[in-house]
Amino acid sequence: MKENLFQGKWHIREMEMWDEDYFNMEVQAFIEIDEKDMGHFQFGLVSGYLDGETVGDRLEFTWDGSDECDAAQGSGWIRLKDENTLEGRIKIHLGDSSKFWATRAIE
Repeated sequence: MKENLFQGKWHIREMEMWDEDYFNMEVQAFIEIDEKDMGHFQFGLVSGYLDGETVGDRLEFTWDGSDECDAAQGSGWIRLKDENTLEGRIKIHLGDSSKFWATRAIE
């Protein structure tokens, strides 16, 4: 099995649509990817489980979860800027879409 460069936990540091007070309101905003391109995320009151697939230099995914306790779904992608930094976009179906930047969590 080839190495999954996206695997691990990433702390979301900046979002295009929301400020840090919102995206870190419950937990440090994050996206976490496992060796099978599956994972989960949370920012603000939005959380979900993702199902991804590596396409070229990006991990593209769909997600299912909640937004302020209401069912929510969407899609997104991430790509590495360097080994410890990624950028991506997350879209809420029929709702907002935001670019984000994250750094690899050191734990």
